[in-house]
Amino acid sequence: MRLEFDPNEICSNEYANYALNTTGSVARLRALATGTTSVAAIYTRDLMGLQIIVPPQPEQRSIATALSEVDALLGALDRLISKKRDLKQAAMQQLLTGRTRLPGFSGEWEVKRLGEVAEMDSGGTPLSSVPAYYGGGIPWVSIADITKAGKVLVATEKTLTSLGVERSAAQMFPAGTILYAMYASVGECAIAHTAVCTSQAILGIRPDNQIDNEFLYYYLVSIKGRVKSLGQHGTQANLNKGMVQDFYVRLPSREEQAAIATVLADMDAETAALEARRAKTRDLKQAMMQELLTGRTRLL
Repeated sequence: MRLEFDPNEICSNEYANYALNTTGSVARLRALATGTTSVAAIYTRDLMGLQIIVPPQPEQRSIATALSEVDALLGALDRLISKKRDLKQAAMQQLLTGRTRLPGFSGEWEVKRLGEVAEMDSGGTPLSSVPAYYGGGIPWVSIADITKAGKVLVATEKTLTSLGVERSAAQMFPAGTILYAMYASVGECAIAHTAVCTSQAILGIRPDNQIDNEFLYYYLVSIKGRVKSLGQHGTQANLNKGMVQDFYVRLPSREEQAAIATVLADMDAETAALEARRAKTRDLKQAMMQELLTGRTRLL
């Protein structure tokens, strides 16, 4: 449903749009909704009965202008973040394949089978029906933890006890292990910040001294799209240890690997800083809405 307000009347469309999107208005609208959780609706009569605070039109225009300026900043940040992500994707395609070399590096790259340069094993899941196996403080990584983590996995939703690790196929992986999803979110990965154990859906990859673990992380990220098409298809696409061992990776010297990983990490840091700025700007907008649209703070 689209609500239209006569600009010559008491409330403008621009002001009403913001007023209906405050935390309080949204909560009241949800309370008016009827139906199931997945399909809820609000009757027109209920919506038309919703009350909002309406200042004089000059103040409405000032409030709408102030909030629209914040929206414009958010839009600019969205576009900049998208551009940074595209630039990083292009950089990975160039730097991780040797098509573009960093200054000061030369020489041929070697092609290695991943199973030759890294050890890898999957984990296990203790019986959920045994409470004594859970809650002991040993981080236990699930697919959901990886998809939420970003580059470095710091915390997990669930932890195991020593007994839970002992009585299951779960095994400990040291800090720095690359955690690689083989089921569901195939190809998602993260680097373990501390020692962890994992479910059987995750492969713990531990590179040897021929390969920098951050370089390998970025390589695995760069091939994620192709890897999704390799999965064994049943009810969902899956990988297995043997398939991952048969991945082939092109390797320059360790020094060049580390330099490439640093460039990509710096790009990640730039994007993370922009995302943090965007989050703060969103919080600022919410605070402004709560102040300006309730009359607590007046512009005129």
